[in-house]
Amino acid sequence: MAVTWENLDKQDSYKKLQSLKGAVSLKKSLDASRVKNYQIKMAGGLTFNYASRPVNEQILGVLQNLADEMQVSEKFKELYEGAVINTGEKRLVLHHLTRGQLGKDVIFDGKNEREFYVAQQKAIADFAEKVHSGKIANAKGEKFTDVVQIGIGGSDLGPRAMYIALEQWAKKNGTLKMNAHFISNVDPDDASAVIGSVDLAHSLFILVSKSGTTQETLANELFVKGFLTKAGLNPANHMIAVTSETSPLANNPAYLASFYMDDFIGGRYSSCSAVGGAVLSLAFGPKVFADFLEGAHEEDVLAKEKDILKNPDLLDALIGIYERNVEGYPTTAILPYS
Repeated sequence: MAVTWENLDKQDSYKKLQSLKGAVSLKKSLDASRVKNYQIKMAGGLTFNYASRPVNEQILGVLQNLADEMQVSEKFKELYEGAVINTGEKRLVLHHLTRGQLGKDVIFDGKNEREFYVAQQKAIADFAEKVHSGKIANAKGEKFTDVVQIGIGGSDLGPRAMYIALEQWAKKNGTLKMNAHFISNVDPDDASAVIGSVDLAHSLFILVSKSGTTQETLANELFVKGFLTKAGLNPANHMIAVTSETSPLANNPAYLASFYMDDFIGGRYSSCSAVGGAVLSLAFGPKVFADFLEGAHEEDVLAKEKDILKNPDLLDALIGIYERNVEGYPTTAILPYS
């Protein structure tokens, strides 16, 4: 069956969904039995529990029909096999390939995209291991102890969240190799606070900019380089770049090393690429980052399931559509805690 792209509100199941507003009273139905039964397995030993969401078996059945009518699984397959899903920018969408391969090879301009991402992960792992062993060190031959990521938006938020989530675990398990810090705000007070908290002589800085021309990021880079120079340090011995192969930062002698992403990795999805790989491999070691990618790939595999009760990602998304478009919930709160 050919994939067709139609608006959600054109589907019969969506119209049926509209008639089910207020069908569930959580005040009456939320009990131990519901908590036990309204959950499905995720990857990595995690569980998605949706007992507190306003759905029942009837609503779930309609949501399954909606996913089928909208050909969600078929469209996802097109995405992970290299279709131009980002029609606005006429680009492929390949962040999943940084974690593993879900379908056939994706070849663009003669380049196997999965092989490209794996090569970058290996290059980062080799670099991180040399830093941790002291083969790559400061001018005095002393090991680097801190790493500072300079980036904005997706070049900051995802990697920062992942570092915060894993930091205490890493300390407890002896895998914290370097302390990580993040500079994203163009207000110089932000950068000054970070710089004031680290020993510059023992710090590496990661400049993240796909284009190599992001003004806010470059402004912070110049700010940091000023501090390094004032401290009598050569910035080229303390900075690495994460960028595209065509940017002015690529293979630039002003950096210890350059690692690459491409146009098919959107900023908000870039944590599994070199954007997150460099800082997290330096902070926790390459194996921890590789384990993270493996777990993410396991979840990607579940996302291929057509049965929404075996696909936590799709189920969560569909319930979100019901909550927003039918129940009229104005916001969604994401509250991470240990």
